[in-house]
Amino acid sequence: MIAWNRYGKSRIRLVKLDRSADPHGLVDLTIDVQLEGAFEPVYEGDNRLCVATDTMKNTVYALARQTPIAHIETFAAALADHFIGKPAVTAARITVAEHVWTHLEGGNGRYPHAFHQPGGEHWTTVVTRTNNQPPTTTIQSGLRDLVVMKTSQSGFVGFPRDEYTTLPETGDRILATAITADWAYRMGKSDFSARSRIRQALLDAFAVHESRSVQHTLAAMGQRALTACSDIDEITIRLPNKHHLLVDLAAFGLDNPNEVFVSTEEPYGLIEGTIRR
Repeated sequence: MIAWNRYGKSRIRLVKLDRSADPHGLVDLTIDVQLEGAFEPVYEGDNRLCVATDTMKNTVYALARQTPIAHIETFAAALADHFIGKPAVTAARITVAEHVWTHLEGGNGRYPHAFHQPGGEHWTTVVTRTNNQPPTTTIQSGLRDLVVMKTSQSGFVGFPRDEYTTLPETGDRILATAITADWAYRMGKSDFSARSRIRQALLDAFAVHESRSVQHTLAAMGQRALTACSDIDEITIRLPNKHHLLVDLAAFGLDNPNEVFVSTEEPYGLIEGTIRR
């Protein structure tokens, strides 16, 4: 006999934008929906009481379109209220993790459509010293996992299409990435506070650039970093494209004016390049 059971949909990724606000509002959530109840017949092959886990996922997106998400507690409660009304359900357990984003800031204040996700960034350096004659020392520094997002000023149109192309063109999309950058300091460099200037230049360019592609933005970021720091001659940048896909809500009678997205981990585009003076 089935002594206890619970089932649901885990790691539902939801990103919702409030484009009516200035600056834009952004909520990034990972949600688990779990149901308990009189589902013993399902384990015997009778699915008449079984709420499909795919339906749970769709419900999250549909309610996100219809419900303001001022607090994760109120949204979780709205989901729980919805599922507890289903036949056979005796408990609906909704778990929500919010991934915090903060607005990027530059010399002129806060950028209204660009965000930074704190916590994962780390700085790197590799020092190599040889005993050649004369001895040489090279210092290559960088940063890793500087997670950023912009909710405006990004598009991707005009790319070639063939029989395998399904990606729609868009002039208004989310652009999110985790910046990795590496640069070598000129010989004799001793003031390494330049890292902060390079970092800020990368962020400023990302925030204000009218992006036609990730490659287009990578070039703008590299050029701005070189302008900000005369102690480097080139910079190599790596930008994984953290895709945010617009959820199609038409099947539920709902529109989606660039508000409700699913954040995907993989596969992802990976754009790399070296910008040199």
